[in-house]
Amino acid sequence: MKDYQKTRKTVDVSVGESVRIIRELQGLSQNQLAGLTGIPQSTLSAIENDRVSLGVERAKVIASALRCHPAVLVFPGWEIDGDQAA
Repeated sequence: MKDYQKTRKTVDVSVGESVRIIRELQGLSQNQLAGLTGIPQSTLSAIENDRVSLGVERAKVIASALRCHPAVLVFPGWEIDGDQAA
């Protein structure tokens, strides 16, 4: 067992997928999120399908409605490398 190495389970998630996942975890439809943010449902759909860039300002508005930090949406796959952590 000394040669055993624990594996990491990772899943690549796009920015759009992170928005969709968090929206669904909050139990919101795209129409409901549109109502909370003032962002048209069609734009939210395009963001979730990675056809439109999220952008910083939209990330702030959506994150506020979803009660999460904007970085959760903008950097869904961010990992801190133990060797580079300060």
